[in-house]
Amino acid sequence: MQVSVDTDQQSKEIGRERRRKEDERLITGRTKWTDNLTVRGMLHLAMVRSPFAHAKITNINTEDAKAAPNVIGVITGADIADEQGALPNAWPIAPDQKTPAHPPVAVDRVTFAGEIVAVVIARSAAEARDAAELVDVDYEELPAALDLKEAAADKVLAHPDLGTNKSAFWKFDSAEAGTGGDVERAIAEARDGGIVIEREYRQQRLIPAFMEPRSVLVDPTGEQITMWSATQIPHILRFLLAAVLGVPESKVRVIAPDVGGGFGGKLQTTPEEFIAMVLARRLAKPVKYTETRSESLMAAHHGRDQWQKLTLSATKEGRVTGMKVELLADLGSYVSLVGGGVPVLGAFMFNAIYKFPAYQFNCQTVLTNKTWTDAYRGAGRPEATFGIERMMDELAAELGEDPLVVRERNWITHEEFPFTTVAGLEYDSGNYEAATAKAKESFGYDELRAEQQRRRESNDPVQLGIGVSTFTEMCGLAPSRVLGSLSYGAGGWEHASIRMLPTGKVEVVTGASAHGQGHETAFSQIVADRLGVPFEDIEILHGDTQIAHKGLDTYGSRSLVVGGEAVVKAADKVIGKARPIAAHLLEANAEDLEFAAGKFSVKGTDKGVSMPEIALATFAAHNLPDGVEASLDSDATFDPVNFNFPHGTHLCAVEVDTETGQVRMRKYVCCDDIGIIINPLIAEGQVHGGLVQGIAQALWEEAVHDESGTLVSASFVDYLLPTSADTISFTVEHTTSPCTTNSLGAKGVGEAGTIASTPAVVNAVVDAVRHLGVDDIQMPCTPERVWKAVRAATGQGGAGGGGKDQTEAAAAPHFDQATGDQGTADRTAGADDQGEGVQA
Repeated sequence: MQVSVDTDQQSKEIGRERRRKEDERLITGRTKWTDNLTVRGMLHLAMVRSPFAHAKITNINTEDAKAAPNVIGVITGADIADEQGALPNAWPIAPDQKTPAHPPVAVDRVTFAGEIVAVVIARSAAEARDAAELVDVDYEELPAALDLKEAAADKVLAHPDLGTNKSAFWKFDSAEAGTGGDVERAIAEARDGGIVIEREYRQQRLIPAFMEPRSVLVDPTGEQITMWSATQIPHILRFLLAAVLGVPESKVRVIAPDVGGGFGGKLQTTPEEFIAMVLARRLAKPVKYTETRSESLMAAHHGRDQWQKLTLSATKEGRVTGMKVELLADLGSYVSLVGGGVPVLGAFMFNAIYKFPAYQFNCQTVLTNKTWTDAYRGAGRPEATFGIERMMDELAAELGEDPLVVRERNWITHEEFPFTTVAGLEYDSGNYEAATAKAKESFGYDELRAEQQRRRESNDPVQLGIGVSTFTEMCGLAPSRVLGSLSYGAGGWEHASIRMLPTGKVEVVTGASAHGQGHETAFSQIVADRLGVPFEDIEILHGDTQIAHKGLDTYGSRSLVVGGEAVVKAADKVIGKARPIAAHLLEANAEDLEFAAGKFSVKGTDKGVSMPEIALATFAAHNLPDGVEASLDSDATFDPVNFNFPHGTHLCAVEVDTETGQVRMRKYVCCDDIGIIINPLIAEGQVHGGLVQGIAQALWEEAVHDESGTLVSASFVDYLLPTSADTISFTVEHTTSPCTTNSLGAKGVGEAGTIASTPAVVNAVVDAVRHLGVDDIQMPCTPERVWKAVRAATGQGGAGGGGKDQTEAAAAPHFDQATGDQGTADRTAGADDQGEGVQA
């Protein structure tokens, strides 16, 4: 499909830097968050959570809690065992997947520290929390499966009744799929006369840490049961509440008010939502729960948590011949809503922007006694991009060449689009050369390389590192048929409706539910240009299943490219319905009309009628053509025919103090191709936010459990979120290759910064000290880890950060090292295992 961009339309709203409509109410606090809401007669819930990662529940004494002031009751898992159901898994990636039942309130056994074992109901939140402290639970502690590799070896079982910790195995082989050659042959041939690089990389466990903690309020007192929830997925939540609890879907209304961030962390149906629903129905009263920040960090789902064993083969000239991925993915204690499928998304991205002749991806998902994992900004794509971009740097180091030169030798050229990759996806458009050239120029690449060489020659204790990340991603989740082929439990379409009001104003109803992305502004810009209606006259309605009755919500950079395209199609239907009415009013043939700037005109004349005039005439219905209904309102459902593939080149310069390990960012430039940009201001904000989250994984963030499975980074004192003081100003550039599979020509942007920035920063840190013998530092690259890596590589004692010992350990053929996760409350000083098996 060819996309033509109307430059006149571009000069109007699309492409204009509009300040967000939402900002006035969000910034001034005039909005309503779920926790702000109050319903008459509302009761409050507090959760009693297990301190143990794995234990039997032998007794729960609730008498003291029940006697506390204004306590209405205390509910245990046994009390609601017959009605609470189990949280659903919507993405079983293999027919024989092991999926333990996940009751919202544990009945006889807990499987992670933070699991709910009882619920206190009281007249105020403070009284409920106070009474929760009085619930006395007796546990019989059990051995816990905590280390990912040991869990994969079934040394301790997270769920003994399953007989194994291995949940599911998923494989893609290009030779079997017919998309490429035999990877084992490619590797064997490279061992004889080429280059083979083998590495292990650790994707540490992260916490989404959204701004607004999760909150839920359920009111069962009306004709419908209404749930307000700080969620990304009101439509999916409504469906699953009805399906699991046996409530007629027509009797369930879910509202997502303004939501303060999600980042995948609210792409979930949570125990607390099911508990609130069950108890509201049981009590016939409204109930409300809002988590504390510590509860959020401990029990809301986590992200990432993988071991990657990567093998790359290449010719002596540096042309990649094969890529093999062996992945262990930690699911935590349960298989969450889509958590099991997150690594599968990464399967299609390890080949990235490159023309690999052979490829194989093997993924084993593993159950442990930790908080369950699910999507976190990028969902599988950041993990894959990190792995391949680290490996391309390793290939460049082996060759003694510039990392950008090696990448260019292997990437898809712009003349080759559309291009079918070794993973079977068709990339429709792109220009990696243009994005890289623009990024290099803005970055001052050659000058910084020259400075780096001078510092090395002078043995400056503060070394300069330059990191490269050239990325692409599959986003705009996604064609329903593709999702079906991957055993995903839903489709990838999106729905929109447009209501033309008699006064000429417009209401747009979208199934895409915003949690801070600026939908109300961007969708208004699209409709303003399509219908020729002023931007200010358009209202965007969303996040309420009663108003937006159909939708598949927001995640996977799909709002604009799927939801926005549904809006376009609905607008086009409005124009189509208006045409015969306009022709009738103008006493002309419909075929003789042209539509531009919100007005139908008779070709070759100045006779015309505007959309507001048509809307009023349709409302009055005094003079409509025979057989034409008195309505312009239209709706549309759009199911994409393909993913879309934004790409870019990110360049990062860091200064590393080799005497202290301190890393200081000096410069960051990114040039992304996200197709046609609807609102540059919003797009740049999305990139900025994504960059900070990706950089934070590289340098600061890590969820750390101690040896008993307790999360010791359960507050922002220990879980290090960056502030503005920790970051620098970014330079954001763009090139444009319009997407060819939607009429807007747009590509996703919400996850791009996160996907690209982590490897750019880590590559920069390693590049700063590679000449000293360091070839890897496990994330986050804290000062201590950098310092240990330098000391180990230079023979000054200590180990664990890099150097020869780490390389040998990383090249081990199997996931069998007893490394363990970090087991200390000190998240920087306690990381003894960052050398993939080398102990400090």
